[in-house]
Amino acid sequence: MQLQASIKVGNILPGRNPRGYFDPSEMTALEDSVKSKGVLQAILVRPRDAGRYEIVAGERRWRAAKKVFGDEYEIPALVRDLDDGEADEAALIENIQRADMSPTEEAEAAAKILGRCQGDRDEASRRLGWSRTTLDKRLALMNCSERVRRALSERRIQLGHAELLAAVTRDRQDAVLEKLLSQASLPTVAQFRGQLEQISRALSSAIFDKGECTSCTHNSGNQQALFGEAIAAGHCTHGACFDGKTEASLDAKKASLADDYPTIRIVRPGENFTLLRLLAEGDTGVGEEQAKACRACKNFGAAISAVPGKLGNVYPDLCFDASCNAKKVAARIKLEKDKATPAEGSAKTASGKSATPAKSSGKAEAKSEAKVQDSQRVKDYRLEVWRKALRRELMGNRDNNLTVLIALALSGNARHISDTKLGKAFAAITKQEFTSFVFKADEAARLVAQSDEAVRDKLFLGLAASAADGIEEKTLVQILTYLEIDLGRHWKLCEEFLKLLTKSEIEAMCDEIGLKVAMGGAFAKAMSGKKDDIVKALLNVAAFPYEGKVPRSMRFTIA
Repeated sequence: MQLQASIKVGNILPGRNPRGYFDPSEMTALEDSVKSKGVLQAILVRPRDAGRYEIVAGERRWRAAKKVFGDEYEIPALVRDLDDGEADEAALIENIQRADMSPTEEAEAAAKILGRCQGDRDEASRRLGWSRTTLDKRLALMNCSERVRRALSERRIQLGHAELLAAVTRDRQDAVLEKLLSQASLPTVAQFRGQLEQISRALSSAIFDKGECTSCTHNSGNQQALFGEAIAAGHCTHGACFDGKTEASLDAKKASLADDYPTIRIVRPGENFTLLRLLAEGDTGVGEEQAKACRACKNFGAAISAVPGKLGNVYPDLCFDASCNAKKVAARIKLEKDKATPAEGSAKTASGKSATPAKSSGKAEAKSEAKVQDSQRVKDYRLEVWRKALRRELMGNRDNNLTVLIALALSGNARHISDTKLGKAFAAITKQEFTSFVFKADEAARLVAQSDEAVRDKLFLGLAASAADGIEEKTLVQILTYLEIDLGRHWKLCEEFLKLLTKSEIEAMCDEIGLKVAMGGAFAKAMSGKKDDIVKALLNVAAFPYEGKVPRSMRFTIA
């Protein structure tokens, strides 16, 4: 919903504006314009409680109108229903597209947009209307310290100075900034680059094998005998080589974690909004039950830092889907509030306070359902298991077969009956050889008529079963659900399934079906081994009843 309205300034509240610095001279000019002509361009707001509104975009215009005309002034506004994520994105993009936003504010805004795009820089570039190069440069500024970002916002240093400082470890940036600003005149970006060579790419920060560096001519320690003004010892003067070796080391570390987590990302400056901890202090965690389930989600994993000063550090147990995470956090908070609210009709004491609740009626206490997003490899595997289960059920039950066959025809799915598969089945049953399994109608009719009743009966059973491979997943699940098919009769935990999972997915699954508890201390020991050994250990627990233990990721439900 969007409507145009005139709203009193006093009924509008500031929003979550990505702009943190309002240039005094620019605000004075805007106030003069508002005093002369009023506010001509509508601001964007969203409804809040008690007839009030929150600014999504246009806080500078609102500030100017408030100062010039006061709270009674009616400012033009577009009212739109937006959730927190949508409001943030609209505010970020609107501000980014205005020329007077500082690069550091653009960097912080771009980092949030990247988080909503799950780390997809190409998609973030598209939404922002930027080139990929511009996005990468802005995100790199997120490695700047708060003082450096403030200096750039207040125009005390240039963008080029900040970009150079972003490559320096944060613990040294403030000291370098202080020396930079203390000089009689601000050095040019080129001059500053030359000064920074003495503190960039320190070999002590390298995460790769430095054996080759010992005798390298680009090792500053080897240059001191050659040049009168050599860079201090312990630095690499060949940036491309240093960066290339660093990237190779990061890639190798990523590969080494492939069996442990569904997702492993190398995280660079500006990508701090693409990863979140599942359990955190305050109102930022998803809750313990959801966190357990999330270990089996395709967006669960670990981050490897490519940020200066933290190169190579691994940060495990993270979520890489900011939008989904926000919904899960909101669901947990709502559930906790609902539990804390006294039930309607609860008994009251003489003082008016709620009495102790009556004993449970036997119904389970309200509980938030944990949900995760499965990996594509698990989705593909279980879909084939579901199709195979339906085929078996239909081939073994004539009544269900007839019901499904008619249902497929009524729902427009009879087209999925495979003539080729039926032809091959006919050839196998009758032990005949055909040059083609595609028959003309009269030829097919003659062949069937000449067959005995047993052959025709088997072919009839194969009609609906042959469609199981072609129907859409949604239709397949609808049929499985209607027939109340117990997947536990057709599938149990096996090597093929376990080899599809990472260690985090295996742990979440074992916790869910009770295998972790059944193994006791042997579970942790097993999980510390190699993947093949883990699989063998999990499938050979004598006291565990494997039959009927179908984990969530294999069960079918109608979306």
